[in-house]
Amino acid sequence: MPRVLIALLAFAAGLPVLAADGVQIGEPSAMRNLVPAGALEKQAAQQYGELKRQAASKQALAPDDHPQVKRLRAIAARMIPFAGRFNPRAGQWQWEVNLIGSKQINAFCMPGGKIAFYTGILDTLKLTDDEAAMVMGHEIAHALREHARERMAKNQMTQLGATLLGELVGGGRYTGAFQLGGNLLSMKFSRDDESEADVAGLDLAARAGFDPRAGVSLWQKMTAANSRAPLEFLSTHPAGENRIREIEKHLPAVMPLYEKARKP
Repeated sequence: MPRVLIALLAFAAGLPVLAADGVQIGEPSAMRNLVPAGALEKQAAQQYGELKRQAASKQALAPDDHPQVKRLRAIAARMIPFAGRFNPRAGQWQWEVNLIGSKQINAFCMPGGKIAFYTGILDTLKLTDDEAAMVMGHEIAHALREHARERMAKNQMTQLGATLLGELVGGGRYTGAFQLGGNLLSMKFSRDDESEADVAGLDLAARAGFDPRAGVSLWQKMTAANSRAPLEFLSTHPAGENRIREIEKHLPAVMPLYEKARKP
């Protein structure tokens, strides 16, 4: 059956559309173009640097020779060469991977490739390399798909509308109430963003030779841990009931990538 027809039938059935290999998730939102990428990446680097300084002052920034730092950087080194598939700018980024000592079950990748894991997510969930790669792939995918840039653009549009409304209705008295913060560490993404990051992250990790089926066991661990105590990670990464099912739905698209990567 012709590939185009297969793609059309898959789309009509609500299944993931396959590219020549792996998954295809379409073009990023044009809304992001309202925010200059370079400026946002510079802001991210500044916030990331400040986070590292604060962690170092508390002796919470793991040294370069820490076993978990070496582990995380080795995982990233396998994944980063494939990042250009989702964002050509990734080749220009000054990638960093660091580990911060904290009980928080959290991790992130800021615009420009600034990655950080907290020891809590590794220790509490007892992540395997494959599961850690699923977390990292998801976070890298947020950066590659420029979800923060898109979110900031939408926020700025909202601010602009609110500013005009404040000037017209309240003589400017209420304008300040509509100002939104620019803290990239606490930014929350939409459900669509999360789903897109899951899919792109699976693809990225599979190409690097990490088992994408670990995405299922990862979220099973997340769900179990969250039932015991609310997780910081889930405050910015909502775990909907369909999340594992969505990952499972995309496994047929990424398993061949994993199997190919595992061949000698």
